[in-house]
Amino acid sequence: MNRLTGVRACVFDAYGTVFDFASAAARCPDIPEDRRTVLTALWRDKQLQYTWLRTLQGRYIDFWQITGDALDFALDSLAIQSPRLREALMELYRTPAAFPEVREVLLTLRQSGFATAILSNGTPAMLDAAVSGAGLNGLFDAVLSADAVSSFKTHPSVYQYALDQLGLPASAVSFQSSNAWDAHAASDFGMRVVWCNRYRQQRERLPGAPDHEIRTLAELPALMPTTRTSLCGISSVQ
Repeated sequence: MNRLTGVRACVFDAYGTVFDFASAAARCPDIPEDRRTVLTALWRDKQLQYTWLRTLQGRYIDFWQITGDALDFALDSLAIQSPRLREALMELYRTPAAFPEVREVLLTLRQSGFATAILSNGTPAMLDAAVSGAGLNGLFDAVLSADAVSSFKTHPSVYQYALDQLGLPASAVSFQSSNAWDAHAASDFGMRVVWCNRYRQQRERLPGAPDHEIRTLAELPALMPTTRTSLCGISSVQ
């Protein structure tokens, strides 16, 4: 097995990788079951499009505002917009469900001596609520938001921010994302990358190439080196 030798920290994307962004609509009883999948897909697609387009335009607003704008677009498109429904969905988005394997994977990595962190477009408040709501407090050495650099992934400044906060070179970081575009960008930046292809996406034709492709994070610990150097210089960062 081609293990990720030299890795000292495992950094995770949040939404779609650690947290299930579909869980907001799935837990909302006001949405008919036959509309939940299409709403989730449209909401997510527009959310990502707005991050990329605003980064290109240099017109930054934080991820919470973008999430609301994307939801408004989706609700209008499906002709189900209402203030009550919008409020309910936004509140549910604050505390998305973690994927079932996440807690055990984090515990295993930390017990093996790896630092763990989140690097996400989400705001600090969003990430704090998500981590707490999923009962993952204490399982991350760092919870890092792109808001600190007023840009969104895939801008290189976001990945550099993670390295600066962790005090590590890119080659010592394994970055995990379920988003193929994110995985390719982190690889092109120089990180080691594991693409968690939860959604059976096709491979992207983009710069960079993930080191490994897995179906769930449960496969990650087996890719980590069995022995490694100490984590000198890494401390808890918020």
